[in-house]
Amino acid sequence: MAEEQQTMDTTPEQVETPAVEAELTNEEALRLVLRDAVHSDGIVRGLREVAKTISRGDAIFAVVANDCDEKNITKLIEALCAERKVPFVTVESKKQLGEWAGLCKIDKDGNPRKVVKCSCVAVKALPDSRALAKLRESLKA
Repeated sequence: MAEEQQTMDTTPEQVETPAVEAELTNEEALRLVLRDAVHSDGIVRGLREVAKTISRGDAIFAVVANDCDEKNITKLIEALCAERKVPFVTVESKKQLGEWAGLCKIDKDGNPRKVVKCSCVAVKALPDSRALAKLRESLKA
């Protein structure tokens, strides 16, 4: 019984170690930061809430999808970010952004289902992490 407990205690450490050592890409770092923001309730979704958060100066950074139906959304968020000096990031699709922003159901296998498309999000609070450091480094460049 004691051997089984020792085995179970060391297994999670071995599983997490390779993930920490792997180099993060900018896209993976953004996905992880958005996931952390969802879990810490530090993300706002939707044009109206994002615009309010940026205008108040509460946003750390904003994310907009490239395939927005209305190009004025992108222009508005970009202008607000420029005015308040908030970093601005774009992603490929609204569906991808909706998944990363937590607007989906996760099935028992861990796959996203019923993803709701999202055109823009803003992150207002985050716990410090390696992914956030990587993302801030890429935003400065």
